[in-house]
Amino acid sequence: MTDQMDTPREYTQESATEGVEAALRMIEGRWKLIILFHLFGGRVLRFSELERAIPGVSQKMLIQQLRQMEGDGIVKRTVYPEVPPKVEYSLTDWGQSLCPALDALLTWAGNRPGENR
Repeated sequence: MTDQMDTPREYTQESATEGVEAALRMIEGRWKLIILFHLFGGRVLRFSELERAIPGVSQKMLIQQLRQMEGDGIVKRTVYPEVPPKVEYSLTDWGQSLCPALDALLTWAGNRPGENR
């Protein structure tokens, strides 16, 4: 059985546009990239740790963004049956695979012609 990630896909201009738009929708949002960068490298953080690490985010917004990312398969939420409940967040393997793509985007943006370095 061939892994889907190893199989090259053929794109048209339209399907490539749709695919990139769908990918960007998964990571758009004021806090999602910040959450990603806190979880990259296999880090596992409790909700309260994420909340402290991201000044300015409300609990409601952090919960909303984490739920969306969990629904998209980027973030994994683990609940431990304790009192009070212990909840940890980490990236899925697929979510972790975003790191090289974001590094490439950062490099691309840093090489903008005419920018002071």
